[in-house]
Amino acid sequence: MLVRNSQCLLLLALISFSCGSKKDDNSRKNDKKNNQPQAVAGYIVKYGIISEDLNLPAHLMPQEATEIHPETSGIIETLSIQEGATVQQGALLAKLNDDELQAQLKKLNVQLQIALKTEERNKELLSVNGISQQDYDLSFLQVNNIRADIDLVKAQIRKTEIRAPFTGKIGFRNVSRGAYVTPTSALTTIRQLQTLKLEFSVPDKYAARIKTGDQFYFNVQGSSSLFTANVYAIESYVNEQTRGMNVRCQVSGNDPALVAGAYASVNMNTSGKAQALLIPTQSVIPQTRGKKVILYRGGIAQMTDVQTGLRDSARIEILNGLKEGDTILVTGLMSVKQDNPVKLTKVD
Repeated sequence: MLVRNSQCLLLLALISFSCGSKKDDNSRKNDKKNNQPQAVAGYIVKYGIISEDLNLPAHLMPQEATEIHPETSGIIETLSIQEGATVQQGALLAKLNDDELQAQLKKLNVQLQIALKTEERNKELLSVNGISQQDYDLSFLQVNNIRADIDLVKAQIRKTEIRAPFTGKIGFRNVSRGAYVTPTSALTTIRQLQTLKLEFSVPDKYAARIKTGDQFYFNVQGSSSLFTANVYAIESYVNEQTRGMNVRCQVSGNDPALVAGAYASVNMNTSGKAQALLIPTQSVIPQTRGKKVILYRGGIAQMTDVQTGLRDSARIEILNGLKEGDTILVTGLMSVKQDNPVKLTKVD
């Protein structure tokens, strides 16, 4: 029995030794495999010229636009607002009842005639010393006072006439004939649509590059055409909330696809930046805080922090972290770790 137990223990020891040997062999094989350099492609950092294409949201505006309000309160007696019609500057849109003002005007005209005759008689009497100079001056003053009152009433009558402030297209009518309106009542709107304006906001870092006369291209939804607009006004400050500077342009042409109030997209190409340190965009590894690239140094991968600037479809500017002549990895970025051995199979 003792012999059998000894034989069993010996067999177990041999099995254990065999398994341990296999594990050691596998471990050595894995270590040897892990020490093999990973094949990757590299890129030599160099200077170049880069520009950034921006698509900025914008909106189209009428050349002129305003709501039509009466200057005084009253009942609408005549209404000549045709929705959607184009009217000329000065066209009568509405007329308020002015019966009371017309009566005052008639009364003042009668008073003026009487005052003129009185002034004429006093002038004749003054010439023969029939009255004093003061009496004549009072009659002359009375004439001028009545004339001033007539001018005032006529101005009030003109306020009962609501006219188009400029040539434009009438919007929807908000009132009907017979309605009582006040200066706060919006009768309709008028917009000058012969030419349009384009307004958009430029990021503050590019604001200094915009100047009056610059031409921009833009497009609108529903049209495949590309339209142009020229800058005529630039706001003098940067908005604290949007960090942008507003720019207004005069739109060239009058295409049916261009509608006031519509959204547009402005294409802005920043001027080429010379002597920018450039690398492929895909070589940058985003991190929770900042960005990294993998440097190739003597067959070893080294992670390094970088600060980026402008970018286009294929390249990105490096502001800090690399220098000209450095070699970085452009493939194997997800598998290569810090201090791993690497082998360059291709260098651009």
